[in-house]
Amino acid sequence: MSDIEALKKEVPPFQIFDLIPQYAAQGFIDPERIDLLKWAGVYPQRPQEDGFLMMRVRVPAAEFSSATMREVANIAEEYGRGFLDVTDRQAFQFHWLTIDKIPQIFDRLAPLGLHPKGACGDTVRAVIASPLAGLDAREIIDVRPLAHAMEGTLTGNPDFQDLPRKFKMSITAVPELEGIHMINDIGFLAHRVNGEVGFDVWVGGGLGAVAHLSKRLGVFIRPEEVVEVGQAITAAYRDHGYRQNRKKSRLKFLIKDLGVEKFREIVENDYLGRKLTDGPAAPTARFGGNDVLGVNPQADGLNYVVVATTVGRINPEKARALADLADRYGKGVLRTTAFQNMVLPHVATADLDAVTAALSELELAPKTTLRGTTIACTGSQFCRLALTETKTRTANLIDHIEAKFSGLDVPFTINLTGCSNACTRYQVADLGFMGANKTDKDGTVHEVFNVHLAGSIGQAHRTGTKLKGAVPAESLNEYTDAVLSEFQANKQPGESFVEYSDRIGHEHFAPDAVLGALRGAVTA
Repeated sequence: MSDIEALKKEVPPFQIFDLIPQYAAQGFIDPERIDLLKWAGVYPQRPQEDGFLMMRVRVPAAEFSSATMREVANIAEEYGRGFLDVTDRQAFQFHWLTIDKIPQIFDRLAPLGLHPKGACGDTVRAVIASPLAGLDAREIIDVRPLAHAMEGTLTGNPDFQDLPRKFKMSITAVPELEGIHMINDIGFLAHRVNGEVGFDVWVGGGLGAVAHLSKRLGVFIRPEEVVEVGQAITAAYRDHGYRQNRKKSRLKFLIKDLGVEKFREIVENDYLGRKLTDGPAAPTARFGGNDVLGVNPQADGLNYVVVATTVGRINPEKARALADLADRYGKGVLRTTAFQNMVLPHVATADLDAVTAALSELELAPKTTLRGTTIACTGSQFCRLALTETKTRTANLIDHIEAKFSGLDVPFTINLTGCSNACTRYQVADLGFMGANKTDKDGTVHEVFNVHLAGSIGQAHRTGTKLKGAVPAESLNEYTDAVLSEFQANKQPGESFVEYSDRIGHEHFAPDAVLGALRGAVTA
């Protein structure tokens, strides 16, 4: 049994909320129980010996008021040196916190309907909900009530506080656009079968060092069954998931060993007490869940505006200004997305020019391309596991390439993460960069990025090809520029990067080949 498994048996993980006031009063955390802070959404920040913390805060159904945005910005400013991130699970993340202030932050979050309980740890994490829910005309069903029901039933539930590992769920309802269900432990994707609205259910998705895309459970369930089925699958994982080796404890490994058919039998026979209805697959998003960028029409005649934050970082001043725009031009609500972006809904067409101009002044202009489809993890600035810096480096990359490739006629995803844990899904991007270290013979350590090419949670439904070699961190801009330049110059109209790279061969984009060609061109 691992140390964390032993700790969970000794102390029920959600008991950390009873211990935090004690730690706050004494000014330090019991080192034997520090891992339990994850269940309160709190992690030690790098370097751990300095005692600073970072905190993730769940945003139920990805929607919140402008007043909430202002208070979140204020918390970041007052307690976290002005650092505020939007994560790729639609959460907010603070940095530079200290244990003595954590109870105060909890008290300020509670009236907002936000909470850190279960934002991390071996429990049900934040439920990803479609950021287009109730807005887009292509939507099958407004999933917000179901997302709230799952949050209220599954997250923070003591029955699920001790799972073998973290457990991620999603519920989406625009199958032509959304593919996030393919990388979650459970993904509910709405579609219609013979005119009836229901959900295709996918299980066992998860990335990390060993990536698995989810598999169809083979069912079609009605909306009123969603929460019950979610509970049953989670309970089956709790009781049957592996606990001896944390590297093989995610649901994906249980599904791999049992097979999805056997797992379905266990869920039906032992947890539901009935058979589920068989059903066909839902349609698949061609480009795999990229945010719908810019200005988009709503079903009610208004518009929603997707705002690219640039790798998820937004300072408090900009956050408060965005809240003001939501009050002035929307209905006082905002949303977060699974691509580190934000949505300003309910904007009248007559106000779009004014909104766009105001967002441009904030450097949050909605007319973005690569800025809106590029994500980066926390990186070595704050994360104890990261091997490379990510946020600043990726923001610099976007500044370098976005204008040059703004004319691409298809989306292009760039996902960059600081280690193998895949917090920003490097295996399912057009260009996925995984941070690593390379040590020279003289002992000098260099930051490099391994490249995973042409992955997709869209129609291709695959993880990317890991290319030979690595890109030195200082060459990230020129490597990416070269790949995109070739793609833009030689692609066929409407051809995706997945299709293009399959056509010409993935090894064509190996780092040594691309950078070697660049060096040769300069020498010539």
